Formats: sequence, structure tokens, C-alpha cells
Amino acid sequence: MEEATQAAGSPVDLIRDLGVGQFTDVPDEITHWIEEQRSWRETCAFADQSYHMTDHSVEGPDALEFYSEFAVNDFDTSEPGKAKQMVVSNPNGYFIGDAILFHLDDEEFLSVGGAAAHNWLQYQIETGDYDVSGEIQPRPVMTDEDPNNFRFQVQGPEAINIMEEVTDEPLPDLGFFNFESTSIDGKSVNLLRHGMAGEPGFEFWGPYEYGDQIKEIVLDAGEEYGIRHLGAEAYQTPNKILGWIPLVVPAIFDEGLEDYREWLSVGDGLLSVGGSFESDDITDYYFTPVELGYDHIVRSDTDQHFVGKESLEAELGDPDREKVTLVWNDEDVIDVYASLFSEGETHKFMSMPHPRTSACQYDTVLKGDDHVGISTEMAYIYNQREMLSLAVIDTEYSEPGTEVSLVWGEPDGNTNPKVERHAQTEIRATVAPSPYSEDNR
Repeated sequence: MEEATQAAGSPVDLIRDLGVGQFTDVPDEITHWIEEQRSWRETCAFADQSYHMTDHSVEGPDALEFYSEFAVNDFDTSEPGKAKQMVVSNPNGYFIGDAILFHLDDEEFLSVGGAAAHNWLQYQIETGDYDVSGEIQPRPVMTDEDPNNFRFQVQGPEAINIMEEVTDEPLPDLGFFNFESTSIDGKSVNLLRHGMAGEPGFEFWGPYEYGDQIKEIVLDAGEEYGIRHLGAEAYQTPNKILGWIPLVVPAIFDEGLEDYREWLSVGDGLLSVGGSFESDDITDYYFTPVELGYDHIVRSDTDQHFVGKESLEAELGDPDREKVTLVWNDEDVIDVYASLFSEGETHKFMSMPHPRTSACQYDTVLKGDDHVGISTEMAYIYNQREMLSLAVIDTEYSEPGTEVSLVWGEPDGNTNPKVERHAQTEIRATVAPSPYSEDNR
């Protein structure tokens, strides 16, 4: 990565306008994305998460000490059978990545999520002095190999009823983000109490070799309840309701991290960026865990050191920016499509339901003529009949109901092969809370 950065001239030049690659092996649509979105609100949605995430296995006597050093979380209550959202930052307190960490046994952990956090942690294992071992399974969609595990999720009002039918024994009474082993058709699976889009549900996983069999059983049992298998497009939309931003530029380009970038391969660590926001300074593309809404899990009032502690402690309680939901103005969105049917330049096309032309979307948010934030992930949500995005904006404009606007379209000189020629336009938006909907999980 360091060599590629030097050859490009700057980190921004390296990551700008690369387009976006394949997300998963799951088709974009299984039925229709509108019906798939409706299912998590009305019946039950089934998601196949087996292909788009990396797994990081960590074992050894120092495993918990290791995580306590390099994650911002508090691990005092960690024990086998519990999971948590794990967040890692760089020494300056900027966000690198996150993942779901499963405490499997006393000295055994598995984290599942984006590659950025896992690459950073694996580097620390290989170069540090910890009695632990670690192994990353890359995103299966990027390899010719099968995943180690299938990983499925069901969510929605009927999710619990369906899982009660398919498990061989009574459904475990699990607290949120707790997991336990159970069985389906005699096959052992791990069951996590979870959910997305504010609806109740479960995530479950086991050896990939019998994943198709388990999927068929769940979908057959769910047919009478109206279950829908989510395609890749619908799957990527509910986080706008939940308030989770899945991809941002990882803060790995700071001075002092050259050795890490020398270790990191471009193929494992490169995320493209696009959108109307542009800056020559890579740190303008960084966020902090606090800005991304992780302030409630950042350790404070503790003597225990963790990477990024000093900067994050100073930010807690008085952040400059805050994560919000932006509700896009209906008329302005319609005008984007209307431009396709009139003379003159057209605006950047919004594919439905999840426009994405780069891994990390960064659009400029304005209050009048002043730049006040960045709009990231966006999607149309049929259940709300709204185009929504998650944004990080200056706290003085984060009050729900505040009117702002965002710039839609790429800057002049765009070379992204996934983007057509177009003219930028402003879209009005209203600030709303994040998460956006009531949490029924």
C-alpha cells in the first residue's frame, strides 16, 4: 500500500474514482427489491451474508489483553457466548474499521466484518509481543474458495416464529447480542440474537458444507409467513434505518503508519471513494468513532491504555460533528430523474434502491454556502417512501428538523468508469435522528 500511495502521488489520488467491485455472490434481486424491503417490516427477511465479509480468528492466552489494547471497547464483561460491535482506531483517534466480535471460548475469538479492522489487528499480532495467533479469511467473493461458514440472518415480525419451527430444540431465550449453539435438522449452528432495520431477528452460522440445506429448511418453513430472500441490493439498504455506516475511508495514511502500509497489500486494503466532496488532504476523509455514533462504547474514566485513547477521551462529551439521518427532498430527487427526459445536461443517475458507484460515498453537505458535513451511504426505502442518507455534520446543525442541502454529482474531471457524464445539482434535505425508526429488536 505504501508503494502504491507513493506511485499515485497522494492517498487521495490513489483512492479517488476507482469505481466499485462486486459486493457478493448473491444476485442483486431474488424477487423484486421492493417486496424484499417490505418483508423486514411486514413479515420476515432472509439474508445470506456468507460472501461479502472477512473473518478473523484469534486464539491464545493474551487474546483479551490484545483486544483491550487495540479496540476502543470495554471488555470487562466479555465472556463466552457474548458478542459486541468492536471498533478500532489509529493512534490519533481516527476510525479504521469495525466488526462483530464473538467470544467463542476463554481464549478463542472470531470477528466478522470489514477487512480494514482485521488487517490492522493482524498486523499488530504479527509485529507485536502477544501470545496470540490470528488468521484472516478474505472476502469469499474475492477468492475462488468457499467460505469457512455459511452465515444467514432472519429479521422481521415473523422471524422468531420461523426460527421456533426450524430449530430441533426449543429456541434459546437469548438477550440481544448473545449467542448459543443449537441445531437445525441435526446440524449444529450458532444462533445470535440480532436484527437490522430496528426489527427483531437472529443471525446464525455453521460449516459452509451444509449451508444450502439449512437455507432450504428455513425458506420452506418461512413460506407460510411470507418470508423473502433479500437480494444484494435490498440487503444493503436497511442500515440507513438502523444508523450504521458500513464503509468509510480507513484512517491508515497518517504519518507514523508507514510500516503498516508496507505490510498491507493493495488488494486487501484499498477502498475507493467518490461523490461531490473533494479535498487534497486525506484527513478530511477521516471520521472518528465518536462522530460515527460509537461514543457509547468508547472507554472513558479508565486508566487502561488503548490505541487512540487520548484523542477520543478529549472528544467525548464535546464532539465537533455528529451522525444524523438526512431525508432528501422528494421534488429534488424527482428532478434528477426528470433531467433524463428534457433537453440539456442530465444529473447523475440514481439507480434504485441503492446508488453506489464507489465503495465510500462522500457528498458535500451545505448550510447556505457553508460546508457543514459529509453525506455517506444513501438508499431509497420503500417502507418510508423516502430517499435517506447517513451523514456526519457539524453539531450546530444536527438538530432534527434543520434544513440543509447536499451536492449530488461528481466533481469536474471525474474519471470513475461507473459514472456517466452529468451536471452537479443541489438536493435539499432535512436532518432527522439516527437511528431513523423505532428500535423493535
